Amino acid sequence: MIQVNTIFALGINHKTAPVALREKLAFAPEQVPDALHQLASKLEISDAVILSTCNRTELYFSGAAEQAEQVLHWLAGFHQLQLTELQQHLYLYQQQDAVNHLMRVAAGLDSLVLGEPQILGQVKQAYNQSRQAGTINPQFERLFQKTFAVAKAVRTETEIGANAVSVAFAAVSLAKQIFGKLEKVRVLLIGAGETIELVARHLTEQGATSLSVANRTYERAEALARQFNAQVLTLSQVPARLHEADIVISSTASTLPIVGKGMVEQALKQRKHKPMFLVDLAVPRDIEEQVTELEDAYLYTVDDLQTIVAENLNNRQQAAEQAGVLVQSGSAEFMQWLQLQDKADWLRDYRQRCEEVKTELLSRAQKQLAAGQEPEKVMAELANKLSNRLMHSPTRTIRHLLQSEQPESTELVKLLIDL
Repeated sequence: MIQVNTIFALGINHKTAPVALREKLAFAPEQVPDALHQLASKLEISDAVILSTCNRTELYFSGAAEQAEQVLHWLAGFHQLQLTELQQHLYLYQQQDAVNHLMRVAAGLDSLVLGEPQILGQVKQAYNQSRQAGTINPQFERLFQKTFAVAKAVRTETEIGANAVSVAFAAVSLAKQIFGKLEKVRVLLIGAGETIELVARHLTEQGATSLSVANRTYERAEALARQFNAQVLTLSQVPARLHEADIVISSTASTLPIVGKGMVEQALKQRKHKPMFLVDLAVPRDIEEQVTELEDAYLYTVDDLQTIVAENLNNRQQAAEQAGVLVQSGSAEFMQWLQLQDKADWLRDYRQRCEEVKTELLSRAQKQLAAGQEPEKVMAELANKLSNRLMHSPTRTIRHLLQSEQPESTELVKLLIDL
């Protein structure tokens, strides 16, 4: 039998709390099993899932109304924080609002970058940790399976993840549009900061395997290259090696251009005018504007990409509205299932009571027969008592409904007695 409890979502995210507080409230992966065990043993929470990422810490759990306050105090205590530090930053949702929030999170509709796909994997990981810890029961099993189905529908039935919404991803998306597959394309990355690291990650996710990193500081280039199995160059080597690159993406803090028109012109000659795709993500520019004058060089600046990103964000907003409809529908379907579990308990209890009456009266009749009483009288008594006992409560309820003289009550009675 499924025990139906109130479902809660308690947490903070990038919208409600600064990064300093999010860091304090985050759960390290190795802390999660102990935290789940504490919720189950100390607070007697039957279902519990902890979702902790750089942008959010959320607890999904089910229980009685007063347990939400207990979980709040436990959360502050677990991280050795004062409750006053948290209260203005926390949100607490329950029942369909909590279900709706979980589904929006899993679908990427509550993310810092609208529609980002990584969050679904993080939700699945949190669910799996809870299953291993034994804090997923039938109610939450159904909830999370429904959540994953809704998130998949959002991905497949809307364009929520189809368009690049960061300049780094936009640069890689453009490169893929131009070259198709990136497995055999040679890429030169100039710089070793966060933007170039993000570009490198997107490139490798899209299949690029031949990467080189050039940077003013060799050690930083080397550290980045190790992550992506890339070659390392110094900036002084770029002019001699530029012709090897099909794609050049640059983002440094240099105040002067690093790649000039003459350098690119020379590289194109060495390439026998095989086209080069160049992306300048730096402000001020890393690649001279005059490179656009070269016939086989295709240069995009951060402004070009920002225009693409703005258009894509608008497209994602439209897709988010479609996704919101799917989420609302999914949460409503789950709540309908949940309500049926509650009503199913009533039906099971009623059938069990009927079974107990039958067993009791049958046992009495068997004893009467064993004592030598006439079978016809015993059978008649059994039939009369069984029908009277089973009809007593429903008859009283039907009489009450008919006395109300409400049309809907009359119709309900007809349905109940199958007229």
